[in-house]
Amino acid sequence: MNFPKVVSIKSAAALRDRFAELGCPVPVADDGPWRALAGAVPASAGLPRPIGNRLAILPMEGWDGTDDGHPTDLVRRRWRRFGESGAKLVWGGEAVAVRRDGRANPRQLMLGEEHVAGLEALRRSLVEAHAGHGSTEDLWVGLQLTHSGRWSRPNDPRRPEPRVAFRHPILDGRVGVTDDRMVFTDMELDGLVEDFVRAATRAWKAGFDFVDVKHCHGYLGHELLGARSRPGPYGGSLENRTRFLRRIVEGIRRDAPGLAVGVRLSLFDQLPHRKGAGNVGEPEPWEGRYEHGFGCDPAEPSRIAWEEPLALLGLLQAMGVRLACMTAGSPYYNPHIQRPAMVPPSDGYLPPEDPLAGVARQVEAVAHAKAAFPGMILVGSAYSYLQEWLPHVAEAQVAAGRVDMVGLGRSVLSYPDLSRDLVSGRPMQRRRVCRTFSECTTGPRNGLVSGCFPLDDFYKQHPDAERLRALATGGAGR
Repeated sequence: MNFPKVVSIKSAAALRDRFAELGCPVPVADDGPWRALAGAVPASAGLPRPIGNRLAILPMEGWDGTDDGHPTDLVRRRWRRFGESGAKLVWGGEAVAVRRDGRANPRQLMLGEEHVAGLEALRRSLVEAHAGHGSTEDLWVGLQLTHSGRWSRPNDPRRPEPRVAFRHPILDGRVGVTDDRMVFTDMELDGLVEDFVRAATRAWKAGFDFVDVKHCHGYLGHELLGARSRPGPYGGSLENRTRFLRRIVEGIRRDAPGLAVGVRLSLFDQLPHRKGAGNVGEPEPWEGRYEHGFGCDPAEPSRIAWEEPLALLGLLQAMGVRLACMTAGSPYYNPHIQRPAMVPPSDGYLPPEDPLAGVARQVEAVAHAKAAFPGMILVGSAYSYLQEWLPHVAEAQVAAGRVDMVGLGRSVLSYPDLSRDLVSGRPMQRRRVCRTFSECTTGPRNGLVSGCFPLDDFYKQHPDAERLRALATGGAGR
């Protein structure tokens, strides 16, 4: 844990030096203005109008809807702030379950027919908030569609109710999978394809520009990509493991022909990790080939294996899917891969590497994918840990054509208008910069609402703030 903190880095040159020390020389721009970030993604084939700048709001899993999946005032507040942010691409805003058993928590939004009006109003409030600061002609708003699969907890945040793609020798024990009854049958997956398509048509009806067919972070779509051990049409070969995604996209093209489609994808994975000595994360013990991940080398799972991720991107491009949002791993079993941070949530582990190495791994992976598919619009992730240095790295990546857009996730909760400050040439407001304390994960994992309790004055006064302080005091690494 003797890693230098980001706040101790005092210059762009010092950050470049630190990346070089870690063996990953990530390009870092000197001080602004951030001209590349302020530039538009031009209209082109498959993108009928421009995206006004290079900053995106990443989808986050809300824990503050109603029991029956409708938005609350807390959700509406968050979406208005997304609209005010200045970012011109809102990638999902929220992970929305296509049906009840796919909710990751009992307060997650859903998208049945009865939810359309509420989501339409939610989108409209975001657009109206954006209009108060500029044009909406170059604003794109999408909705992330999900089934949480192995990580479903639709009725009680303390009780897993997993539905899985295949039996996993490590992860089954974490959520109580004990027999094959929890494995989706082929017929059930056929039905779930249609649930996704119906949800997409409802999103189209509600006015969204695109939907994200979620294939990341260990949720069902992502797990199917690693289902080599599954027999039948949804497992084994890569053709079969992408069948679920392909059928959903085909169904959306059939039933909602005016709706654009994007995919948020975990480009690579690693072995599940656990707390080791001193609460530091370590890989679960494993012997032989690890055949249960996507984008990791079965012979050495810490290495990225590029053949299948690039093949999947090629498949998406061939299907006319131009929008892809890149991430990695899972917050449930290797969070240091997915969301680098020095301080873990209460149920997490201390990072086994400098979190800057995790940032660099994702930045370089997206650059590799972009070089292979220059015609796709790729959104990068894992920038929040950079804190004050976020725009320096983001500007360098976009300017060099290594990524098209930079996604902002938890950093938006503390500093919602960060994008507007960056593209307007205003200095960053240091007191609002996300320090990745992980309270925004600790709270929901313990049944509290979503929000930035350390830096957002609204949440400092929320009734859950005191409960969160008690949890954080006893949490790992605090």
